Amino acid sequence: MSTPIPRLTGLLETALYVADLATSEAFYKRVLGFETFLRDSRMCAMGVPGATVLLLFHRGGSVQPSTTAAGTIPAHDGRGTLHLAFAIPRNGLDAWAAHLARERIAIESRITWPAGGTSLYLRDPDQHSVELATPGLWPNY
Repeated sequence: MSTPIPRLTGLLETALYVADLATSEAFYKRVLGFETFLRDSRMCAMGVPGATVLLLFHRGGSVQPSTTAAGTIPAHDGRGTLHLAFAIPRNGLDAWAAHLARERIAIESRITWPAGGTSLYLRDPDQHSVELATPGLWPNY
């Protein structure tokens, strides 16, 4: 008999690697309303509703371990056009589309999924694919 896998309670943080921290931080504040929790020359941590954090790292700025008072953070980095999705309420879809139009952010694609969810896709300043999705996308959402 194998030992059961310990329980996870959710995804706490995810990261994007960006060319310009100030530009990306301003975009996520202005367009998605995120709050900056921590900012230094290497990274920016932003609060996402639902107890999640979006980490924006200056591309190439974390290729060496980072020593902090709390301990050492292992090195990491990323390249390429990445994807992430944020949950929005079903009744908020039209408000998000209108908000993006006011911000002059193009909706690259709009998909209605078989289970009834709808996704709006847009691009951030680094051309990462950002999805805003209503419930009905996955069996657990």
